[in-house]
Amino acid sequence: MAYDEDNDDRDPGPDRDDWDDDEDDEDDEDEDEPDAPGWDYDDDRSMFADPGGRSALRAESRSNPRNLPCPHCGRPNRLTPKDRACGYQCDSCADAAERGSDY
Repeated sequence: MAYDEDNDDRDPGPDRDDWDDDEDDEDDEDEDEPDAPGWDYDDDRSMFADPGGRSALRAESRSNPRNLPCPHCGRPNRLTPKDRACGYQCDSCADAAERGSDY
């Protein structure tokens, strides 16, 4: 059965001419950026132990102490509870795995 545009009951939506292209709206300042504080991905790395570094481990704090062993090598005091919840291993084991070493 072929498509018959004249007998289509669906709403065709707005015409292409009605679309808002934002090209002529120079007054709109960063509409797509959220207004919530702390939403800046480039600057807020305070949750990490080594902000700007290579480690994904979370920062140690009174409520998140580095008191858990690495699940791979077993070395003590390598992970925080948040690290464990994320399924992380210690930095030494992670670096060895990324190099393809037998860790």
